[in-house]
Amino acid sequence: MKKVLIITYYWPPAGGISVHRSLKFAKYLPEFGWEPIVYTTENAQYPYLDDSNFKDIHEKTTVIKRPIVEPFGIFKLLSGRKKDESLNNIVHVRDRKHRWKDDLGIWVRGNIFIPDARSLWVRPSVKFLVKYLKENPVDAIFSDGPPHTNTRVATLVHQKTNIPFLADFQDPWTQVDYYPLMKLTSWADQRHKRMEQEAFEAASKITIASPSWKKDLESIGAKNVDVLYWGFDEDDFQHIDYKLDSHFTITHAGLIGFDRLPQVFFQALSELCNELSEFTKYLRIQLAGQIDYSVVESYQKNDLAPFVKNLGIINRDNTLQLIVSSQILLLLLNQALNAKGRVPGKLFEYLKANRPILCLGPTDSDVAKIIKDTQRGNTFNYPDKEAIKQYVMKLFNAFLERRSAYLASNIDKYSVKNQTKILSSYLSKISAI
Repeated sequence: MKKVLIITYYWPPAGGISVHRSLKFAKYLPEFGWEPIVYTTENAQYPYLDDSNFKDIHEKTTVIKRPIVEPFGIFKLLSGRKKDESLNNIVHVRDRKHRWKDDLGIWVRGNIFIPDARSLWVRPSVKFLVKYLKENPVDAIFSDGPPHTNTRVATLVHQKTNIPFLADFQDPWTQVDYYPLMKLTSWADQRHKRMEQEAFEAASKITIASPSWKKDLESIGAKNVDVLYWGFDEDDFQHIDYKLDSHFTITHAGLIGFDRLPQVFFQALSELCNELSEFTKYLRIQLAGQIDYSVVESYQKNDLAPFVKNLGIINRDNTLQLIVSSQILLLLLNQALNAKGRVPGKLFEYLKANRPILCLGPTDSDVAKIIKDTQRGNTFNYPDKEAIKQYVMKLFNAFLERRSAYLASNIDKYSVKNQTKILSSYLSKISAI
């Protein structure tokens, strides 16, 4: 069996979606002839934890952990937060109105810690791995970013060992939607771009999470790029109860930042509440994850607070149970220039849940195409209130009549196991060169 070194910051007990890309690939790679050697952090300051992820670590996976120094304490000090205060991703999610101290913290993170806040892990990791690989050879290196510290470590290790390297991107680097918000100096911007180009040059293969972003990467010089979707894990749904909620439940799982504010959607629901007493009787809105304060203000302004359950961060098993029990699954794409390529990991779990998806975002996006091809729902532009209302009413009428709105279509190609099979073929190709 061949061996692949997986370089990843996120690893159990990390919670959230980011940990699942490397974790799920490592879980299934042994089925396709690859033994994963995972290099990760020993003492990372993850924003939240989820011990349920430990069950996905394959018994054949070797896990190597090394210490990391992270500057989040400095950021909290600069932004006026308490030491024990939970640190949201304030580029997207704010727990208060923006202040100059937040700007200072973002500037420091963007200009001092390059490529990201985990950058102090780069030098000791490269030193350790070069020595480790001399004594414990592998056939290929895999890194997933962000954080692009992973990508940087893999790039430098490749340069020193010449081991074939596959650079995976769940989000782009300098083309990511929040990159312009990082308040970069021209020097820092050039350094980011230089590191990115070095990764392109070092990688024998590049993968990214959507077709549109594949084209975007190629437009700035990336070669041999292919799409590797997130996918759903069949195992995660084995013990889920598919019984529907007795209410007309609309659920969103995951972060809702200010760039995903569904203001018109809330207006549409408010109007339906005023127009239909039955709608008011059954409506429930479930929000599971980090939420920008503007989202709370918006649903309160539209008199929807009595119908909203703001659940905060919950573990993965509970999240999956929520989505399979819901009448509508809300999917919000960033209102950003590269939104066409944003394919969130939750999409594939929504597909597996086989519940109607109401997506807000570009109607020509990669997500819209997947939803249409799988017959799982509809995509609407954020301002299209009348179309949103009509679609919600269609699903509400189906709910009242106790009939299913959709029939299942084949989504096997979007399983994480099939995506891992594709990854294994790429690893085999680059290791044979």
